[in-house]
Amino acid sequence: MNSLKLYAEYLSLHLRERMEYKKSFILELFGQFLVSFSLFLSIYFLFQRFHSVAGFSFSQVLISFSVVMMAFSLAEIFFRGFDLFPQMLGNGEFDRILVRPRNTVFLVICSKFQLNRLSRVLQAIVTLLYALPRCGIHWNPAKAGVLALMILCGTVVFGCLFVCGAAVAFFTIEGLEFINIFTDGAREFGSYPMAVYGKAILTFTTFVIPLACFQYWPMLWLMGESRNLLYALCPLFSLLFILPSLLLWKIGIRKYQSTGS
Repeated sequence: MNSLKLYAEYLSLHLRERMEYKKSFILELFGQFLVSFSLFLSIYFLFQRFHSVAGFSFSQVLISFSVVMMAFSLAEIFFRGFDLFPQMLGNGEFDRILVRPRNTVFLVICSKFQLNRLSRVLQAIVTLLYALPRCGIHWNPAKAGVLALMILCGTVVFGCLFVCGAAVAFFTIEGLEFINIFTDGAREFGSYPMAVYGKAILTFTTFVIPLACFQYWPMLWLMGESRNLLYALCPLFSLLFILPSLLLWKIGIRKYQSTGS
């Protein structure tokens, strides 16, 4: 069985498992929607007081919000196994993964899907559809493609952050809370364009943790603030973050000692 078919089979198993308790699943979806809706309300009330933030209008900020929310939520759905990885180390489940004839990253991805985050994806889609015709951007196929690239590459970047957090657990056994600064924290302050937080943060989120590469810089190109094509291609540059993430993962595996269970 090839990897794609195996992945689809794992996803199907998780979906059937959740559908065994439909009411519980629906309530979880509703709860997650309310949690993420509070972020939208904070932006709404801010713009009731101020008409723009760092030169961005309400609808333009909503695009940034939607891109980050959708990317983070998709990463939670498909990379949740890494977020729970310290538990896998503690109960010996990772030892079983090591003896299976598949890539360890692939098997950890398939170990858990957080399907209740679909409600956050839905909210991001609704918010994006509201903002698109009101943001002042003249849309064409190229700009629509860049927007899709922002979401796709953002999902990969957040997924890599989950991988980094899991790799750290090889050395600490337990997960470290500071990783949440770059995952849940990034979802929070990513609701606004990165330039809002100052030059130091913008530089850090461009060259170290490439959040601005899929959010702020391509937004400037979409808005017509810059004609530099490199800004539109910045989401692709953010994919370079895959390399240090996988390197950290491989170093962690080399240092890993079995639980012996």
